[in-house]
Amino acid sequence: MKPHRIGIALLAVALLVAGCGRESGAREDGETGSKPAATASGDFGTLQDICGRGDPTGSPTQGVTDKQIEIGVFSDIGFTKNPDFVDAAKVFTSWCNAAGGINGREIVTNLRDTKLMEVRQRMLEACREDFFLVGGGAALDALGVKDRLSCLLPEFPAQVAQTANAGSDLQLGSGYSVAENVNPYTGFHNYLVDVAYPGSKKAVGMVNGDSPITKAMGDKLRESFTANGAEVVYNDLYPISGVSDWTPYAQAIKAANVKGLIFFGDFRYLAKLEDVLTGMNYKLDWIDANSNAYNQTFLDAAKNSLNFQNNVLDLSGTAPLDAADKVPAVRELKALFDQYSPGSAITFQVLRAFQTWLLFAKAADSCGDQLTRACVYEAARKETAWTAGGLQAPVDLSKPLDQQNRCFNVQKAGPGGWSTADFGADTNGIFKCGFTPYRYTGDFGKPTTLADVGKSLTELK
Repeated sequence: MKPHRIGIALLAVALLVAGCGRESGAREDGETGSKPAATASGDFGTLQDICGRGDPTGSPTQGVTDKQIEIGVFSDIGFTKNPDFVDAAKVFTSWCNAAGGINGREIVTNLRDTKLMEVRQRMLEACREDFFLVGGGAALDALGVKDRLSCLLPEFPAQVAQTANAGSDLQLGSGYSVAENVNPYTGFHNYLVDVAYPGSKKAVGMVNGDSPITKAMGDKLRESFTANGAEVVYNDLYPISGVSDWTPYAQAIKAANVKGLIFFGDFRYLAKLEDVLTGMNYKLDWIDANSNAYNQTFLDAAKNSLNFQNNVLDLSGTAPLDAADKVPAVRELKALFDQYSPGSAITFQVLRAFQTWLLFAKAADSCGDQLTRACVYEAARKETAWTAGGLQAPVDLSKPLDQQNRCFNVQKAGPGGWSTADFGADTNGIFKCGFTPYRYTGDFGKPTTLADVGKSLTELK
């Protein structure tokens, strides 16, 4: 493969994992944040006083002084130009610092730009400087997980991508991923083939980018669908760098009489495939566009097919933007973005990142003056019904990732944008909870533990 083709292929992998947002507003490596001025309320949604003034003393651990807290934010922004994690960090820290910081300590963010391939380099830097990692993610995150555990650096990531990192030790959050050892989308997928579109159960199709990450995702979901009695009648790969003509794929989908389609890859490619299917007058019962398509970029790219094809996705228990009339936290988040980063898009990745920032702030606030990694991590683990102030369905963080309560909520795309579908929500009219995620039986790897690097939780200070 020629060098420029390799670059395109890697970009497609990164966009698959992280989604694609606007390209303006990207930051270079460095620090962001403003001085605590106590000019804003420290409340968010149902959370009270998680940010506020104080008179801290001492420097209890790395990255913490009497004036500030250094937090690392991982991102592939130097490669993808996707600013979602950076935008979320900017808005959260601007608001929290305006309310007084964490007990008077200013939050300063160190952007750890991996540029896709430099995960380990950035992790080693974080190990030397950062107190915690919050609200970020990288497509090739497995490259840094052993170094993170070796230096006992906890993280509350917005997104995880690879099996070795998903559910690894010293990691908390509600960010579900196909990289887990269970299928977090079981409830959503079963709803599609058993409830909403039963005629599609014996006619599921899959189109997958030809990369180790996306191929593993496809293998996992094929196992999960089959275990539920569904039949995958079409399963094909496409070059991860894309194709010039999606007609052969569309023709194969039609020939196999596919009724429900799962697409793993850059959602802009999905839009092109849909254009061909629509031009052929072939309408599927449903297309799972996946949560990375929860943005305006996909809607613009797929505008010619939105009235014809039925694009749906699962936000996995994250409150959607169209729930602002029901969920005060969503309204408040929109207001904060209007104030601190006007013009920045609130995507699925932004929503997930903000949830993890809130988790860090609440846990850190409870530690008071003696702010240590162990205190913050253990405080967060005590959250048995964490909702991020209302931005998500309750999650029990005291349990391992694969044992947490699971919810799903369905969004449907239309010319007017993404909106909540009628999927039988039973929790606040937004989520449907309580399903048991399918546990994979195939060997897809396992999350990394402290024991794997010769460490134990008792060493966390």
